[in-house]
Amino acid sequence: MIRIESIADLELIRESVDLECKLAAGRDGRGALPEDFWPTYSAFGNTGGGLVLLGIREKGEQFCVEGVVDVAKVRKDLFVALNNRQKVSVNLLTDAHVREVTFDGRTVIVIEIPRATRRQQPVHLTTNPFAGHTFRRLNDGDHSLTDEEVRRMLAEQVQDSRDERIPRGYGMEDLDRESFRAYRQIFSSRDPGHPWIAEEDREFLRLIGGWRKDRETGDSGLTLAGLLMFGQFTAIQEELPNYMLDYQERPEAKTETRWIDRLTLDGKWSGNLFDFYRRVYLKLTADLKVPFHLVKGERKEETPVHEALREALANVLVHADYSDRASVRVVKHPDRFVFRNPGLMRVPVEVALQGGEPDCRNRTLHKMFRLVGVGEQAGTGIPKILKGWRTQHWSPPNLHDTPVPYLQTLLELRMIDLFPEKVMAGLKRRFGSEFDRLSYVERVALALAGSEGTVNHARLRAVTTEHPVDLSKTLRHLTQTGMLESTGGRGAVYHLPGEVIPTPDNVLGPAPRIPTASSPNLEPSSPNLEPSFPHLEPSFPHLEPSSPHLEPSSPHLTGTRDPDGCLLSEQLNLPVIDDLGVLSADLRGALESLAALPRSKAKVPRPVMIEAILKLCEGRFVVLRCLAELVHRNPQALRDHYLTGLLQDRRLTLAFPKTPTHERQAYSSTHTATP
Repeated sequence: MIRIESIADLELIRESVDLECKLAAGRDGRGALPEDFWPTYSAFGNTGGGLVLLGIREKGEQFCVEGVVDVAKVRKDLFVALNNRQKVSVNLLTDAHVREVTFDGRTVIVIEIPRATRRQQPVHLTTNPFAGHTFRRLNDGDHSLTDEEVRRMLAEQVQDSRDERIPRGYGMEDLDRESFRAYRQIFSSRDPGHPWIAEEDREFLRLIGGWRKDRETGDSGLTLAGLLMFGQFTAIQEELPNYMLDYQERPEAKTETRWIDRLTLDGKWSGNLFDFYRRVYLKLTADLKVPFHLVKGERKEETPVHEALREALANVLVHADYSDRASVRVVKHPDRFVFRNPGLMRVPVEVALQGGEPDCRNRTLHKMFRLVGVGEQAGTGIPKILKGWRTQHWSPPNLHDTPVPYLQTLLELRMIDLFPEKVMAGLKRRFGSEFDRLSYVERVALALAGSEGTVNHARLRAVTTEHPVDLSKTLRHLTQTGMLESTGGRGAVYHLPGEVIPTPDNVLGPAPRIPTASSPNLEPSSPNLEPSFPHLEPSFPHLEPSSPHLEPSSPHLTGTRDPDGCLLSEQLNLPVIDDLGVLSADLRGALESLAALPRSKAKVPRPVMIEAILKLCEGRFVVLRCLAELVHRNPQALRDHYLTGLLQDRRLTLAFPKTPTHERQAYSSTHTATP
């Protein structure tokens, strides 16, 4: 339970968990449960949980305590509604989740809403989960889910393992025989005396879970797991149209669009999961250095890093939702590995990091891999990856999931020292013996600030297993002792004292005057600008450079311009495009050429738009307004449906990390910028 004893605690908690404040005064001013509580209840239950405070008004970054007079009535109304299935689908709360706190003689009701379990989701209003009655938390707001998203949650709710079902019409002829034969050979070599070795192919397939008879219907055939593991890719895609596997090796850390090696579904190989695993694992480990190490007198050829990569690759395959839109993607960079699977995590990230609570989406696939020595016991995979990376003193793996732009889970394994020698030496010189007395987490926070320029709560949470509130206390303590400075408020960013962190005002100059009357065509919330998400986006040909609503920032320059018209600033290591109107004709033409498809079409496939964004931002920072103008899209829609997801995937970097949602934020392709 999160303790709240003062307004200062609210500032601390707001950084750790989702927090929503509601006045709850009622018509008579004595208190009533506000109707807008229920979308927040649904959203918190379907996402990561959160706190709702009744009796507090939030003005900007300030909390104003109004209090609730008739607390007993509000509590009663809350639990009556929670137990009414006409109102909400499930009651997630007990008396322990609802308590009163007094601030300056006024009573505030604190409601701690936990994340719903997979079997309780979707948490929805009324008896109908569809038609906008189910919500998810995204960017501090409650967003209703589409019917398709709700159906996916319902499937997750009722199916413990998604790969046990028997697709109709598939048989042994749909298998890739070479893949199946290779699997049997590996199985035999691992345990030559195993009784299953003597069985014929179909019976062996049944024993490992690839063939099944439904005792209720009498149907028998390949399971989805058998088809995915050993099938021919044309057969797999007939059953799962979104099925896509992609491996890329990129030659430089800063390159996002070029690759020197790629394995994808091109018809040149079977296209099934077992083949993909065998081929990709060899590519991932091809140039790892293997130290000479004896175990019981024999040389051990694998390191903990090999084991971690093997586990990560198996993990991404057995946890994927192959009916979803995102592809399975594995990318090898010189300094890191990135694994992506479609589908959100079934357990909270902090639970997965600690292990011991398995909920595998494809249990039969997990069993098949485990029978040939790939994959650990359920629930231990992520801890083993953490352990392998820890042996090298590298930055801990970054595991997170996101519903934007698709439902997907990402695991990033960075081969970068968490405590670079130069950074650590600098911190010790700066803080002296006081640095040595800090806790491990406090040193991590300072090391991140020293090596990456800034650190925030989300970044620290991604590299430690501490409770979110404890991390907030750590950051507050470092700020109080003067070892970090903070921007304060929601989404605070921390940096070392005296460090100059770029902001829009000190790089681009004061914000230009914006006319009070805004064009209805530029209103982000207009229903006419709602994108046909996730594949297609509307175009906005009215965004002309000469529009008075897109006033250039050139009159407020704080730096000089290069020959192409890009703004140069001492605070950023890359040029900034802040005004298309002052660019040279050559550069303007080159940029418009990179964005040719989005500029010419109202709807383009999502990968096309992403590629255009990354190319436009390569080697430079591009201000949101200019980026939107180049691709003929509304700025807010572009941010919501593309840029936010690319930032979460670390494919884009912010120029101004202290103000991530600033309207003049600028973006650069990852690893081309180091603010």
